[in-house]
Amino acid sequence: MSPKRNRNVQEPTSENFWVEGLKTIGMSILIAFGIRIFAAEAYFIPSGSMEPTLDINDRLMVDKVSYHFKKPQRGDIVVFWPPNETIAACGLQHKSEDPWIKRVIGLPGDKVEVKEGRVYVNDRPLNENYIAGQPEYLWGPQIVPPNSYLVLGDNRNNSCDGHYWGFVKSDRLIGRAIIRFWPPNRISEL
Repeated sequence: MSPKRNRNVQEPTSENFWVEGLKTIGMSILIAFGIRIFAAEAYFIPSGSMEPTLDINDRLMVDKVSYHFKKPQRGDIVVFWPPNETIAACGLQHKSEDPWIKRVIGLPGDKVEVKEGRVYVNDRPLNENYIAGQPEYLWGPQIVPPNSYLVLGDNRNNSCDGHYWGFVKSDRLIGRAIIRFWPPNRISEL
């Protein structure tokens, strides 16, 4: 006796296979694009301004979501769109089309000063075991404005950063660098 076939069940066809495959690929592309736009994105380091923490050509994953729920903290390494003031202050020929990366030093309301080879925040020296060398310049004191941050490169004496052009407004922040994933021998959490 042969099994009865249910006439209501549709047999799969090769057309359904291709349609389903295209839907899966399309959905995967949309999800990947959505993650890149809204959640995380990879960036590379084009200059030595963050040495020794980050080397030229390091690749980072940047979290683009968390700053929607919490404020940046002192010490965070952030990616941001540079302010227009960077053109004149850094001797650039035109506005940078690429995001920049620096470390958050001053939070809104902080009094920041660079003197005697150290950074002082609210009259206290900042412990900075991540910098390439002591700053060889004077800056401030200045109060960080509301909704703004002072960002400096870890290579203090070779970085076009906030001590040249001022503060980064919070709406220019893209996100926080969380992981270095390239080169493989330097994979680390930041």
